[in-house]
Amino acid sequence: MSRGFAVLGAGSWGTALALHLGRIGHEVNLWARDATLAQEIQRTRHNSRYLSEFPLPPAVRCTSELPVAVEGAQFVVFALPSHGLRPVAREAAPWVARDAVLISATKGLESESFARMSRVLAQETLNTFPVVVLSGPSFAAEVARSLPTAVLAASTDPLAAESVQQKFRGPALRLYASDDVVGVEIGGALKNVIAIAAGVVEGTGLGHNAMSALITRGLVEISRLAMAEGGRRDTLAGLSGLGDLVLTCTGSLSRNRHVGLELGRGKALSEVLNEMRMVAEGVRTTGAALALGARHGIELPITAQMAAVLDGQRTPREAVEALMLRPQRSEA
Repeated sequence: MSRGFAVLGAGSWGTALALHLGRIGHEVNLWARDATLAQEIQRTRHNSRYLSEFPLPPAVRCTSELPVAVEGAQFVVFALPSHGLRPVAREAAPWVARDAVLISATKGLESESFARMSRVLAQETLNTFPVVVLSGPSFAAEVARSLPTAVLAASTDPLAAESVQQKFRGPALRLYASDDVVGVEIGGALKNVIAIAAGVVEGTGLGHNAMSALITRGLVEISRLAMAEGGRRDTLAGLSGLGDLVLTCTGSLSRNRHVGLELGRGKALSEVLNEMRMVAEGVRTTGAALALGARHGIELPITAQMAAVLDGQRTPREAVEALMLRPQRSEA
């Protein structure tokens, strides 16, 4: 029987998950693409680029060799940017143990195919392994600090979801199970788009009324697309929908909110992104979500306006004005 964890991706989220798993007694191989960074982490026991203040537990080892990281692991966690998931999954697939469970800790939609991340993993591993989606309101820095956090383990395989619940649970991390993988992933992906809009609202000084309206209507928009894809409305009222949306739209640690905030203050998108070390998934997800909505004939007005802002076709204030001047209708 294989054992232990492989966490692929030594960014802030991958590092936070490795810290958590190591602290609760699991053996963890943390994979970093950059060999120099991997050697430094293994030598110093700190990730100097991300969450540098937290020393890695002795049970966590860091490597840049993907086969070494993956081979023999019972749980393989993919904590990568959405655009990097497919090539890493393809490369890792031959080394994954036969009894392994794959865990997607990536939130987003693939730009070209509009595929959800669990679908990408299933495609690249030929549907050989159960896939569990880990999603919910969870800033990496707070998980690293062992602050109370609740997330979802979503899978069509109930035994795989239960195993992830059991293995990940700790004094500061509680997991709920769900079989609505579609709803959970659409919620996790689109909340980043709405968070950019929330940053725009704050950056342009439009007030609390506007923020409340945006979050509420953003949830409607997310639910609309999730249901068109086959998800359930009630899922979006839970942790991976409303919970994650509120956190990402209002929390000071939100990367996507930061992007919108700086855009609202007049900065160009290229300037904002160049100043950021971490990936703001909402920038890539916006176009994919809009295209996916068009495929279903679903109207996504907030997403459409954010796409226009990100493409430089509208200023943030023009986008907000366009939303306010849309035809009025029944809320239901």
